[in-house]
Amino acid sequence: MLSKSIIAATTFALAVSAQTSTKCSPLKQDCPADPAVGKKGISCDFTKGACDALEHIAGKAVTYGSQGAVSAVDAPLQAPTLVSKESIFFGRVEVEMQAAPGQGVVTSIVLLSDDLDEIDLEALGSTNDNIQSNTFSRGDQEKHDLLGLLPVSDLTGASHKYTVDWTTDRIEFSVDGAVKRTLRRADIPERYPESPMQLKVGAWVAGYKDGDEGRTHWAGGIADFSNGPSSSFFKSIKVTDYAGGSSATDKDVKEYTYGDRSGSAKSIQIHLADGSTTTADSPSSGSDSSSSSSSSSASSSTETETTKSSSTKSSSTKSSSAELPTTATTSTKETPTTESSATTSEGKTHSTGSTNSTIVTKTTTGTQTTDGSGTATQSTTVSSQTTKPTSGAAAGMAIGAGLAAVAAFLAL
Repeated sequence: MLSKSIIAATTFALAVSAQTSTKCSPLKQDCPADPAVGKKGISCDFTKGACDALEHIAGKAVTYGSQGAVSAVDAPLQAPTLVSKESIFFGRVEVEMQAAPGQGVVTSIVLLSDDLDEIDLEALGSTNDNIQSNTFSRGDQEKHDLLGLLPVSDLTGASHKYTVDWTTDRIEFSVDGAVKRTLRRADIPERYPESPMQLKVGAWVAGYKDGDEGRTHWAGGIADFSNGPSSSFFKSIKVTDYAGGSSATDKDVKEYTYGDRSGSAKSIQIHLADGSTTTADSPSSGSDSSSSSSSSSASSSTETETTKSSSTKSSSTKSSSAELPTTATTSTKETPTTESSATTSEGKTHSTGSTNSTIVTKTTTGTQTTDGSGTATQSTTVSSQTTKPTSGAAAGMAIGAGLAAVAAFLAL
């Protein structure tokens, strides 16, 4: 059974669970080390069969054929998933993938850390012209506003190369070699993903009878398998570890550990095979505690918040299996605008420029209780796009931000 988090909204239920759970949270306790990808990298051609660098998460099996690794679903609660055995600490991930078609089915590419930093791409089978990009930090389930739609031609009918290039300063999302969105540390200084991450890929069933109504709506409806399973194909994967920097490492890195309970990049210990230890490069722009604005190819935003958690990790063996997420609820009121900038009730300015992707940012103010009651005001800016999403679609984007990791990368 999957764990779900839903926000009650004026027009739609929004999901706020942004992460899967972790078997050991370095924000709260000493945890095993993360084995490092290091300078050897990962290069998998799934048309030749399984790859030793990735393993299957318990559940329906991933199969292999001429089109690569096949993550096929034909019933509710299925999520055939591959996960990397080792982690990167900043790096580049390239996935050649054809998304699974059909309403109610989602194909996901997720980078996820032990302290629940997350970067993901989510392809809805009900949509054939874009893929969603999202980021989260340290399991913060109230901040699910870093959303971007990246245009893709024939999402489910053709294979495309999706790239996430993650450095100490920025994250670039690319489709077929073209950068579609850039998110800078300076845009989100307090919640920039910055801890070692594993890669997870696979398809999952989001819409099914008696399932969560909000999630089903986001996924385009109830999945229909009357004509057979819906299959995603992963042709190849390439992973490059930057080992705390902004380019491929030439160091023989053994593993990563957390030096304290902050979860910050500067706390991560990089253990080399020769027994020495080093730390990450300092960001060249922005900082963990500053708040500034910076334009990008997709959006520019300024937000300041308080980091709530910290972490520690010890050196030993790490489990790669996922667990179920925690839950949270809140209440929001959405006020969209089509102008190039909008100022929220807190006086913060969110701006969008000329772009080939759609970015939605929001800020909430007001009060909230643990049971989800309370009041909030939200200001949303949507950049230019071919077809402007409805408020329901925008709400669905928020659901996608939280639920790919919930269902696609679950503990079965």
